Amino acid sequence: MISSIVIVGGNDRMATRYKDICNMWGCKAKVFTQMPADFDNKLGSPDLMVVFTNTCSHKMLSTVNRHSQKLDIPVERVHSAGVSALKDVLTRTTGVSY
Repeated sequence: MISSIVIVGGNDRMATRYKDICNMWGCKAKVFTQMPADFDNKLGSPDLMVVFTNTCSHKMLSTVNRHSQKLDIPVERVHSAGVSALKDVLTRTTGVSY
């Protein structure tokens, strides 16, 4: 069961929409569209990380990879940063569709 998700990348204007979609699946979400200070510590230990690779910097991606390997967190990499891409990931990982 996935209860917490970290989304890295995506569009600034879509951040609240990403959170709303995750709430539909019963998940709490943290969204990082830009790299904040102390990014590694802010990632926490979610059940799943979703990376929108077309809108994510190389430095953010390498931090996510390092963090996920250290804590054995699954990472879903998606090229598109759209709503349907996030819904597809959530459907695939949880087995529930809306």
